[in-house]
Amino acid sequence: MGPAARLAALLAVLTLGTGDLPGAAARGDTFSALTSVARALAPERRLLGLLQRYLRGEEARLRDLTRFYDKVLSLHEDSTTPVANPLLAFTLIKRLQSDWRNVVHSLEASENIRALKDGYEKVEQDLPAFEDLEGAARALMRLQDVYMLNVKGLARGVFQRVTGSAVTDLYSPRRLFSLTADDCFQVGKVAYDMGDYYHAIPWLEEAVSLFRGSYGEWKTEDEASLEDALDHLAFAYFQAGNVSCALSLSREFLLYSPDNKRMARNILKYERLLAESPNPAVAEAVMQRPNVPHLQTRDTYEGLCQTLGSQPTHYQIPSLYCSYETNSSPYLLLQPVRKEVIHLEPYVALYHDFVSDSEAQKIRELAEPWLQRSVVASGEKQLQVEYRISKSAWLKDTVDPMLVTLDHRIAALTGLDVQPPYAEYLQVVNYGIGGHYEPHFDHATSPSSPLYRMKSGNRVATFMIYLSSVEAGGATAFIYANFSVPVVKNAALFWWNLHRSGEGDDDTLHAGCPVLVGDKWVANKWIHEYGQEFRRPCSSSPED
Repeated sequence: MGPAARLAALLAVLTLGTGDLPGAAARGDTFSALTSVARALAPERRLLGLLQRYLRGEEARLRDLTRFYDKVLSLHEDSTTPVANPLLAFTLIKRLQSDWRNVVHSLEASENIRALKDGYEKVEQDLPAFEDLEGAARALMRLQDVYMLNVKGLARGVFQRVTGSAVTDLYSPRRLFSLTADDCFQVGKVAYDMGDYYHAIPWLEEAVSLFRGSYGEWKTEDEASLEDALDHLAFAYFQAGNVSCALSLSREFLLYSPDNKRMARNILKYERLLAESPNPAVAEAVMQRPNVPHLQTRDTYEGLCQTLGSQPTHYQIPSLYCSYETNSSPYLLLQPVRKEVIHLEPYVALYHDFVSDSEAQKIRELAEPWLQRSVVASGEKQLQVEYRISKSAWLKDTVDPMLVTLDHRIAALTGLDVQPPYAEYLQVVNYGIGGHYEPHFDHATSPSSPLYRMKSGNRVATFMIYLSSVEAGGATAFIYANFSVPVVKNAALFWWNLHRSGEGDDDTLHAGCPVLVGDKWVANKWIHEYGQEFRRPCSSSPED
């Protein structure tokens, strides 16, 4: 197959699943990229403007009502006001026959709220969908799990890992932003609706606690109430096997809603179950975290993520080193790249300041209009999955001359041919709320993988550029090699995916840890086997 045919095959791979117009954000995909979340600020600003106009209209209306009230009240407070005065008698009758009716049935209030509703309906199509709320709630649960965050702390706006009696601050925000009772309820309800009571219970408990503290206060924006939280928490405890807690919460519910027959029946059921139990003092059930069948390395993966890329003992290994790298290329002779060898088997190197701030920003700007939900290969198909939360876009080098310069720099540094079809176009990725990519290989592990449609072999190497910094999280964790690399803005991470024999290197199993705080952007350049025959010669030794 000639280069032109291979290039056509590459384009076919890159266009899989890309039927939407550039910049078109699919409903329900807002949560999967921070740049999409940031765009949601614009419709909220429009809503704020609508609400401001509504409030001004209501304030004017209430000032007028206050004027009417004061006028009538002053007449009643004046004990010397004689109804014998025909003028006063006339105005009394007029008020009771006409004025009060006009006040009560005034259209001004309905016109104000109608204008607010009409404005909302115009903005509504640009608002996140319910799927985004679910995705954002699952992201909080993911961060809770991976970084062992305390739910009570999260509700107060602090990011603390709690292990036994030890409390560690993972991130200290400049401004604390706490969650409301209704916020906590919504997170808990998403887990509850999935049958995930492990996550539902702590969030619903926090919701109940906050609702109790503010009972009697009414907030227009809240969807739930103390009764709703008690109802869901009681049943969650019952489903988790803790009947005594379910009974206690159900009895509390009846204090606020004594006529609820369903809850009364539940109480009778729980009392009967406890009476039939051989041990009346039913201990609290031990909650088990839901199993993830596809993730066999969860503990190692999460342990590496929890280090946040900080492993000082790893960097004391004598065989690791730093250098100024030219790779014997005239291109880099006058401006060598600072190279840090992170690991030897597999070989992983970090090239500091590989791109400038302006180049990183330019790449992000070029990609942003084309971002779509990231997919993974599943046999011959490409699917959106929960274990990869991000949006990505592919940039041809013809989009901007800077991308051509970038390709030349990558080629000079790696010594590899990075032109299509021997390498893929630049993939730019923006991670979402708690965005992550669970352990995976970059190279194809199945002969039916879409990667082979390029007809240029498997992915021999990965060159990943960090286009932004993050406040916390987002490290790249190599699972079997047992180390992680933090996000280093403008640096590039390089590793070989295949042995020289062409076999995949299992030690390159890696993951993008969830972003705890920050907006993570990366650019991936995947280089294929074909075209590298004389640049990285083959070997029959499985260890090479």
